[in-house]
Amino acid sequence: MTNLHKMALVRRFLRSRKGNIAIISALMMPVIVGFCGLAGETAYWYYRHRDIQGAADLGAFGGAAVLRSGGNNSSAITAAAKADAVTNGWRQTNGTIQVNWPPTSGSWQNQQSVQVVLTENQTRYFSKLFNGNGTVPITVRSTATVLSAGPACILGLNNTASGTVTFWGNSTANLVNCNVATNSGNATGFMQGGSSTAWTPCVYSSGGEQHTAGLHLTSCGAVVQHHPKTVDPYKDVPAPTWAGCGSAPATAPASVTNITNPSGVRCLNAATNFQGTVHFDPGVYVISGGSLLFNGSSVITGTGVTFYLTNGALLDVRGTSTTTLSAPTSGTYSGLLFYGDRTQASANNLVNGTNASTMTGAVYFPSQQITFNGNFSGVGGCTQVIASTITYTGNGTFNSNCSGAGMKNAIIYGAISLVE
Repeated sequence: MTNLHKMALVRRFLRSRKGNIAIISALMMPVIVGFCGLAGETAYWYYRHRDIQGAADLGAFGGAAVLRSGGNNSSAITAAAKADAVTNGWRQTNGTIQVNWPPTSGSWQNQQSVQVVLTENQTRYFSKLFNGNGTVPITVRSTATVLSAGPACILGLNNTASGTVTFWGNSTANLVNCNVATNSGNATGFMQGGSSTAWTPCVYSSGGEQHTAGLHLTSCGAVVQHHPKTVDPYKDVPAPTWAGCGSAPATAPASVTNITNPSGVRCLNAATNFQGTVHFDPGVYVISGGSLLFNGSSVITGTGVTFYLTNGALLDVRGTSTTTLSAPTSGTYSGLLFYGDRTQASANNLVNGTNASTMTGAVYFPSQQITFNGNFSGVGGCTQVIASTITYTGNGTFNSNCSGAGMKNAIIYGAISLVE
């Protein structure tokens, strides 16, 4: 073969395009495989993002459900949110959870909302070729809120009784911007009858109800039945502590007696009968045994006072007395005017009064009954009645605009909604 022939063969080889695809494919195959793997891996990350978002949504919902049921402490809310997130696909061994109550970001930073932030770290496979051996964090956020149906001025806490809240007799009650709620699952947990008349935006019963034409609902078309229970707003308020009890000063109808309270908590022995004109200095008064009796034509006054009844003590406010009392507006017992020991056995407390009387604050007997016959309510309608069972036979006006009175709102919680 001559040199010319050899050169011709070389030139023909250099001009040949046969096998280029195979050569280029062989050279590009690692890149193609890498990109295909990266595309598949990225698709999986999006898939996990969707699943983790669902877990966060259900975690926030679970935390809000605990909040609605009264478990208003961060540990219980966090535990429920974490359990629901794990159950619904979040892999806690590969990530972190942060439960915020209230939320720390977004438009729902309030005490009725729960926020869950989930992170799950994804192991790299094909993407290691491009970005080393680190993990890819996927972070999602969800916020759930418990919608409010408004506050309750009258709340019956008993879970089973018939007539946990009852309007009866010749009573007339006018509830302005606040509602009636009962936690009883009984078929007649709420009752209204006799010649009574009650005006209120809504009535919420955890069970059923029974009423006559005397019930006037200004916002709801009917009594809301089988509604979630309303949380006792004072359930975490502690009992006061005191050392020893003394007798109350004797009073006479013509005398004016000032009951002092230099230490801030004063205990008075059983059968405390106040007559005449009596003024209470600010503070907590512990009534141990017997009755706290405002008797006859007595005139009882006091600002910033809380009466705590224990050891079987009962409240007995007689109808001929004139009572002008208001609860503290700050501190541990803010908003509490009468506070019945929550461990006391069931018994009936009686509240009467004249048209000249006012009680500004909460009448709170969580384990006992209140029969509320008084023809009065607090300044601006700021009396709140919360008890195991409540029988209302008086006449009065109640109002929810009582922030200045220091009372805690008994929020009627409704549906849970995912908002962010």
